[in-house]
Amino acid sequence: MGTRVYDEVDVSSIAFWSLPPEERDGSFAVLRRERPISWHRPAEGGLVPQYHVDPGYWAVVLHEDVVAVSKNPQTFCSGRGVMFEDIPEEIAESASSFLILDAPRHVKLRRLVASAFTTRQVARIEERIRVHARSIVSELAPLGECDLVERVSERLPVLTLSDMMGVSAADHDLVARAANDMVGWNDPELVGDRLPIELTYQALLTLLGVALNMAEERRSRPGDDLMTALVQAEVEGDRLTDEEIGAFFVLLSVAGNDTTRHTISHGIRLFTLHPDQRRLLMEDFGNRIDGAIDEILRWSTPVMTFRRTATRDVELRGQAISEGEKVVLFYSSANRDDRVFDDPSGFDILRHPNPHVGFGGGGPHFCLGFSLARAELRAIFDEILHRVPDIRAGEPEYLGGNFMNGIKRLPATFTPARAWG
Repeated sequence: MGTRVYDEVDVSSIAFWSLPPEERDGSFAVLRRERPISWHRPAEGGLVPQYHVDPGYWAVVLHEDVVAVSKNPQTFCSGRGVMFEDIPEEIAESASSFLILDAPRHVKLRRLVASAFTTRQVARIEERIRVHARSIVSELAPLGECDLVERVSERLPVLTLSDMMGVSAADHDLVARAANDMVGWNDPELVGDRLPIELTYQALLTLLGVALNMAEERRSRPGDDLMTALVQAEVEGDRLTDEEIGAFFVLLSVAGNDTTRHTISHGIRLFTLHPDQRRLLMEDFGNRIDGAIDEILRWSTPVMTFRRTATRDVELRGQAISEGEKVVLFYSSANRDDRVFDDPSGFDILRHPNPHVGFGGGGPHFCLGFSLARAELRAIFDEILHRVPDIRAGEPEYLGGNFMNGIKRLPATFTPARAWG
């Protein structure tokens, strides 16, 4: 293989990922139009200093290609890492559960975890989600102004996770902070004077400690929660180890917390920017909320990137990709692909079809918790938009980094509930 030339469009720098999402799409639009498979220099701001030479990665920006790579794990595997950067193996395995596994181990672990999500468990969880959504908005409604992230967006996911897994009330805030820190290594405010790896490692230890203590307790004192179900889960004689339970808890804490949290914030901001779409939703909320959620997920794409690694020499859209090279899927670009979506920069809750990749591009790693996320989003938008009908979001403060399209703070104003009579 000769020396590759890095593409002139920058999608690797910290400066690029510090731009508002709408501005970043200008660069992706060029790549989608002119070079849909392109070679780029290593991403800046990694979790750890590179302990070997990182030659770069292939950027996949078209919807069709993101889906094709996602559905071909034999050629584009997850087992060599799913982030831009190479992360130490012990951290990756403890933090990502089956996210970084390939068949057959991935199949086994996913089946075991899925077996714990019984019909009864799902029904119990969804009822508790509705209870928490009502409580959160009841506390919000009299205020008149707030940081929506603090008062709403970050509260529902952690309460849901805690109810679902059986986390004690005393550990709610601890788990929420650790989950935020796990994806905040590129954010100077969160990192402070520490190294990014220190932030992540401490957060990982915190979450693993909570999970392992809970697993040990549930073996002697079973409860009506998912941790008990995980401890007891068995498929064809296989059971989950403590390490597997801990890794799944970390994955669920991060994926189930941050993605839903940021989607709530993006949703309220989008309804502020597009009041016509809010009115359209409220005319027939029950029949239109699922389409609205899909459009919020497409437009905001909370998880912006995931990586695969080529397991063999392969050609993709005319580009020769060598075995071992990184292939990064840009979901945020795929969700703006005008080959698939009419007026992709527009926000249209009636968009149909809407084959967004907000939960991934399909294949074996399609998001296991997508139905749970939908239940949370339906419940919280129902409560907020009906009970705080004039809520308006201000300018967001974004989380830094190339992984989550996150909102750290989002000021919101509305007429206090008592004035509505």
